[in-house]
Amino acid sequence: MKDTHGALGLEQEGSARESLIIETFVTLADTLVDDHDVVGILKVLVRRCVELLPVSAAGLLLEDRAGHLTVVASSSEETRLLETFQLQNREGPCLDTVTTGGIVVSGDLDEDASRWPAFAPVALAAGIRAVTALPLRPRETTIGGLDLFLAEPGHLAPSQVKLAQALAHVVSVGILQWRSSDETRRVAQQLQHALDSRVSIEQAKGVLAERHGLTMQGAFDRMRVHAREHNTKLTVVAQAILA
Repeated sequence: MKDTHGALGLEQEGSARESLIIETFVTLADTLVDDHDVVGILKVLVRRCVELLPVSAAGLLLEDRAGHLTVVASSSEETRLLETFQLQNREGPCLDTVTTGGIVVSGDLDEDASRWPAFAPVALAAGIRAVTALPLRPRETTIGGLDLFLAEPGHLAPSQVKLAQALAHVVSVGILQWRSSDETRRVAQQLQHALDSRVSIEQAKGVLAERHGLTMQGAFDRMRVHAREHNTKLTVVAQAILA
């Protein structure tokens, strides 16, 4: 006789997990929106990794605009300290995955102690026995790394690694797009400022030329000499003339 109750329970469990996966992708896709909360989204990522995968903890390092890695999300305070330890000692799986742009795996940190002589003992003392580190690498550019920690020796299944990588990829693309749009806005603002400055200078040249009977070039030369003698910007001189 078939265990219909058990089968139904597994089906419901599978359905709930599938729903959580879909919900997670939808939430992480918020990184594609201009006003999204980057840190909040990354916290969702590490939390959902622990919920959806057989890992005990997760942590994430992200590069800032200057290219410096920083701990931006962790599933626990212990994990945050472990990620910080990697940065301080410049050693660990997350740093390796950022450097190489590839997946870094250790199925048993006890056996791999020589691989990370500083990091491994600290991780083991924190109850971490294995780790899989995934790069945040959209468009061939690595912008951070995701650590998935296991409390027992072993490896994540290929399908589990693919799920984690897919989740990380959605966030990575969103962050890169946000940075790109932010840079575009900054360049546009600089261009507009330059255009506005050019307009004010041309207007000031016209006023000066009319009042003093100068050519436009003569007016410009006089403005430039005044700016140089008073150690000020040409736009400031132009605005003073117009005022």
